[in-house]
Amino acid sequence: MSLDYITDEQVVKRANAAVGLEIEKLKAMGAPVIIYDRKKQVVVRRNNDGTETEVGKRLRKGSYSERIKKEI
Repeated sequence: MSLDYITDEQVVKRANAAVGLEIEKLKAMGAPVIIYDRKKQVVVRRNNDGTETEVGKRLRKGSYSERIKKEI
C-alpha cells in the first residue's frame, strides 16, 4: 500500500486556485468581494462598479510575546 502525499507547494497552489475561483464566482454573481490589502494593512470591500470601501484595519502588530511584554 503506497501513501501518496501532496507537497506543501501543491497545497498552497490548490488553495490559491480555490480562492481565485471563488472571487471570480462572486464577481460574476455581482456580489462584493472582501479582500485584505497587505500594503495598507486594511480590509477592503470591492464592489462591482470598482469602488472600494475600507471595512477594517489590522488590530495588532508583532508577535504575541512582544505584545505581552508591552502590557506588563
